[in-house]
Amino acid sequence: MQTAVASARAILTSLHEVMASRSGAQAKLNQVVEVIGERLDSEVCSIYLLREGMLELYATRGLEQTAVHVTRLAVGEGLVGTSAANNETLNLAEAAAHPDFAFRPETGEEKFHSFAGVPIVRRERAVGVLCVQHVDPRRYEEVEIEALQTVAMVLSELIANAELIDEEDAAVAAHLTEPERLKGLTLVKGLASGVAVFHQPRITITHVMADNRDAELQRMYLAFDKMREQIDRMASQAEFGVGGEHEEVLQTYRMFAYDEGWSRRIIEAIDAGLTAEAAIERVQQRTRMRMRQIDDPLLADRMHDLEDLANRLLRIVSGQLGTAASMGLRQDAILVARNLGPAELLEYDRRRLKGVILEEGSLTAHVVIVARAMGVPVVGRIRGLRGRLREGDPVLLDADQGVIDLRPTPALVEAFETRFARSRERQANYAAMRDLKPVTKDGQRIGVLMNAGLRDDAALLALTGADGIGLFRTEFQFLVSATMPQRERQTRLYRDVLEVAGDKPVVFRTVDIGGDKTLPYLRHNDGEGEENPAMGWRALRVALEREGLLKVQARALIEAAGGRTLNVMFPMVTEPWEFHAAKAVFEGQLAFLRQRKKLLPETIRYGAMLEVPALAECLEELAPHCSFLSIGTNDLTQFLFAADRSNPRLAERYDWLSPAILRFLRRVVRTVAPFNIDVTVCGEMGGRRLEALALIGLGIRRLSITPAAVGPIKELVRQLDVREITEAMEGWLANPPGNLRSQLQAWATQREIDWD
Repeated sequence: MQTAVASARAILTSLHEVMASRSGAQAKLNQVVEVIGERLDSEVCSIYLLREGMLELYATRGLEQTAVHVTRLAVGEGLVGTSAANNETLNLAEAAAHPDFAFRPETGEEKFHSFAGVPIVRRERAVGVLCVQHVDPRRYEEVEIEALQTVAMVLSELIANAELIDEEDAAVAAHLTEPERLKGLTLVKGLASGVAVFHQPRITITHVMADNRDAELQRMYLAFDKMREQIDRMASQAEFGVGGEHEEVLQTYRMFAYDEGWSRRIIEAIDAGLTAEAAIERVQQRTRMRMRQIDDPLLADRMHDLEDLANRLLRIVSGQLGTAASMGLRQDAILVARNLGPAELLEYDRRRLKGVILEEGSLTAHVVIVARAMGVPVVGRIRGLRGRLREGDPVLLDADQGVIDLRPTPALVEAFETRFARSRERQANYAAMRDLKPVTKDGQRIGVLMNAGLRDDAALLALTGADGIGLFRTEFQFLVSATMPQRERQTRLYRDVLEVAGDKPVVFRTVDIGGDKTLPYLRHNDGEGEENPAMGWRALRVALEREGLLKVQARALIEAAGGRTLNVMFPMVTEPWEFHAAKAVFEGQLAFLRQRKKLLPETIRYGAMLEVPALAECLEELAPHCSFLSIGTNDLTQFLFAADRSNPRLAERYDWLSPAILRFLRRVVRTVAPFNIDVTVCGEMGGRRLEALALIGLGIRRLSITPAAVGPIKELVRQLDVREITEAMEGWLANPPGNLRSQLQAWATQREIDWD
């Protein structure tokens, strides 16, 4: 048996001669099937091409010639149609045993048993199928399949150049002109419309057959070297704990980058006569075929990593290294990516970026945290999206429902615009309430503050009329930086935020990193990974262990707040001693700067964030030393319920209106009441109107929420009578109903309170 390289090279050499001849297109295809059949010793070789949405038999060696241009199969019909529809190779010892087998008597194929079909792919879509058949039942050798796949790649270019296919038919076959609705996971709520823009634009391979083999090999070797340098640089800059998830990703990348088998297959494809770009794509097609055969999700993820690496290599060898951000957005855009980093998201023009769709993504991803702060709706976990739309396709994104509509009908667009208009009208009404105070009907003042994390967020104070910033996430600056932010940079950020805030308070949470917010430049001291990062080495635990990190931030905050009040909050306090240790670091920096005659804050107010249930048992010891307490309901709830909030299978267990969480919060409020300290709920719970209604009924008088929620919560507050909701909550918690959420909805509806 010849090697795949030798078989492919022999076929490509012959094909080059065929296509260089002056024969007509049909004559060339007739010669092509003869060449392939003879070189592979195949009794049947046939080419089906996509025309007017149907796969038409265009040339054959071994089947009845009278079937040429007569036999037609729909995409998805028969083995040929299945290969085209799924863009996959079929290798069958007994064709008739396959559930998609469809017999066509006019072809005379009843005597043939074995079948191999390889899609002819043009711009990532099947435009035809190359088939071989034998009388004897047998599976084709891997070298034969690889040779067919290589030839199919070349055929795609030759067929397109001969104008034998209408490339738009490929889109029709893949339903890429039809409306399609896809369901994903809501990551950041909101509505958006725009055209699809790929974060990494597709690279179209326009030249498949190599003119100079040695030149292509040289280009490939240089690209390998550059890719490996990039991966090594990433690994050297990223100090992850051994065994951690991020290190595993990098180690996989390095393993594949230096894998001799992978690089050898690419070099062999060039040896067979392909260009460097075509060789990479050829090996990628083989990878995709293998991925479809893998049931193990972990192994499938590793194959995805290999495809990512191949994409990187393809961009290097083609010289197309930029993203859509570097080219600029020319109209309202919905960004499409497999995954995205927070720094990459911030590169886009916010005036044009309307929404993001991720093929993967999770609720705790860094990019989701930043997107929420930017007010950009995000839907994730829509696999294979890039294969279901084209750049420039119109997209409607409903992140409230976790739904996207591709190429929507006019009726869908009209309905969406009506809903969007209502949303904008409501936003306009909320904006009109900017200067109104959130005072209840019975005269109680509720503090409505906003969460922030970016420099520009502070400007939203004036736009929303929020009472201040109840949570400024200082870690954002760390997440979007490739290296540890220097003290001067931190100071400038904090000072800018305070200046924009003016006389409104800003609560700075010290850096909350580690766990799910891993920084590439920070390593575990013990070098061990974490199986449960949410409960691991994170937040204040990191800061106290890395005292230098906290000292730098303390000095930056103290210097930035010179002449003002500084509000500092420590995250994930579990026991009082942690609070005292962190406070001591700040007091030490305060003494140091006092000796240097620096302008100091008028006062420093220290607070703790209650996210760990254990702290609730120590509040009487901690409260006398605190100026305020902030309850982080996101982490607190998942710790109380032992339910990961990023796991969709546990979504129903993660209920903020469960009597368990409400009773817990009521106990916290009652415990600290004698100490006269501010208690604020900082988390998504406070930004939901029904949940906010319950919180006020528990005695919470301060909410720190997303800027977009400020208007809706102010409107809610002005509809309430605190005494009524307090009495109702007491009754429900004393004798919990079967569904407290339904009870609360009915109660609000009866009083014409807009809770939705």
